Amino acid sequence: MDLAGVPCLFCSLLSCQGLHIHCPAHKIRIRSWAVAWSSCKSGAGASAPVLPQVSFPGDTDLIPAGMAPGLSASPPVVVLLLSLLGLAAAGKLLVVPVDGSHWLSMREVLDILHQKGHEVVVVAPEVTMHIKPSENFVMKRHSGPLSTQEEMERDFKAFFQVSFEEGLFFERFLKVYKGMKRITEFGVSSCEHLLQNKELIRYLEESKFDAILTDPFIPCGAILAEHLSLPSMYFLRGIPCGLDFDATQCPKPPSYVPRVFTHLSDRMSFLQRVKNLLVDIPNVFLCDLAFQPYSKLASEFLQREVTVLDLLRKGSVWLLRLEFVLDYPRPLMPNIIPIGGVNCAHKELPQEFEAMVNASGEHGIVVFSLGSMVSEIPMKKAMEIAEGLGTIPQTVFWRYTGKAPPNLPKNVKLVKWLPQNDLLAHPKTRAFITHGGSHGVYEGICNAVPMVLMPLFGDQMDNAKRVESRGAGLTLNILEMTSNDISTALKAVINDKKYKENIQRLSDLHLDRPIHPLDLAVHWVEFVMRHKGAPHLRPAAHDLNWVQYHSLDVIAFLAAVALLTLFISFKCCLYCCRRCFCKKGRMGKPTKAKSH
Repeated sequence: MDLAGVPCLFCSLLSCQGLHIHCPAHKIRIRSWAVAWSSCKSGAGASAPVLPQVSFPGDTDLIPAGMAPGLSASPPVVVLLLSLLGLAAAGKLLVVPVDGSHWLSMREVLDILHQKGHEVVVVAPEVTMHIKPSENFVMKRHSGPLSTQEEMERDFKAFFQVSFEEGLFFERFLKVYKGMKRITEFGVSSCEHLLQNKELIRYLEESKFDAILTDPFIPCGAILAEHLSLPSMYFLRGIPCGLDFDATQCPKPPSYVPRVFTHLSDRMSFLQRVKNLLVDIPNVFLCDLAFQPYSKLASEFLQREVTVLDLLRKGSVWLLRLEFVLDYPRPLMPNIIPIGGVNCAHKELPQEFEAMVNASGEHGIVVFSLGSMVSEIPMKKAMEIAEGLGTIPQTVFWRYTGKAPPNLPKNVKLVKWLPQNDLLAHPKTRAFITHGGSHGVYEGICNAVPMVLMPLFGDQMDNAKRVESRGAGLTLNILEMTSNDISTALKAVINDKKYKENIQRLSDLHLDRPIHPLDLAVHWVEFVMRHKGAPHLRPAAHDLNWVQYHSLDVIAFLAAVALLTLFISFKCCLYCCRRCFCKKGRMGKPTKAKSH
């Protein structure tokens, strides 16, 4: 933050009040002997209210006792002074988000930053799913690869539809691969449009931001941070190929840190540890393959050879949406801040939903949502789900925008949108059917609602495994499940007390924190803005090469010394033995008598 000129502004505002200001190093110290408000008003005799003593952090001598008994000023000036103090402390933050569910929790942080007086500028494509203008931030749009909202929705719908299709593994894998390739190309093209927008880049260069907050899943923000020489903060759940581990130099022992997509826990058998170790081999190539287009784009834009890993290693703080109540314990570096549950703040229910919840009676409700990215599912599967939901007495709120199944039971209410976290916080909520996304899972934990999980793709399978291993829910295979499976799972988590007790224990542990995850995230964003980064948290491991990091040179040196010592010792022993045996041989050799 550039505070140049702020002290002079205060001086000029208060000088007419007879207050003398001294403000070295941007710290305002009001000292003084005062002239009454009346004297500043050309002799007006009315006395003004006395200025209250206001202390600033670090100021022990703001207004020394007995020094200014007549200090006074008008209330408007006091209000203006306090307002300007807030403005002086406020910063300017550049945000480059990733659309979809990634954006939803980041938006919570931006809302709080706006409330605290910071200026937030969000850069996003013209066509997005969830990133919409808000009074809490300035929106800067740029062109993208898609021209219409319908085109974007069609592409994403086609990708997620694969999760519900049956068939041979290879066929489904090929479809998923093509879908991922399409999404990757979309991300690269969107980043290219941003970096080639000269007018927008010029605006960003002239705006004097204090820091940048971005999601490294699409590393366009990291490229901008390097170009603008800004300290960067990364807001994420994780990077599929484990690039976040490498970028932070975070230890990841394969003996107890399960890799993404392995569906393993932290307690593995021998064969599971073999599998966990082998997964790391293709991950190296997957990272290179997935991020090579961004590395090429960054090299062209920055006009020097650079990789995405090089850029990510410069991150000041990593705001990681994990919490060890759900995630397995693992090592973290000093600049990795766990903020799992950042999206758990809830509000009062809208009257419409409140009325429907109260009408559910003693049986309560069940909340059903497969996430913001899945709008509809195949009719055959929808009918199976509807049949299963009809076997329980609870009222089910099902977020679904597709065509209603013809066998929809009376206890199921289809809604295009629902206040998920607010419904989960209601005491009448008995269960939560979710796809296993991190947002929904943490909301279930925060509100102590047992879960039935239907994972579709990505890390959702791993999240479901974690919830099930904690005894807080049951997992169903969405391709193979029947209406009877759905009914059995729901009745189990609702009626078996162990699920409620286990999720309640997890919730108690999660909520028993010295600071809320949302406040923690906001604190570290402000910290980086104030201090222009956090270099004191950066481990020296970043400056070591692979050989030095693993101490292979030291091991080689010590091994050489040990071998040399053994060799010299062996040679000495051999020499001594030869000398000894030779001497004994000469001493034991008979002498011939002289003949006369």
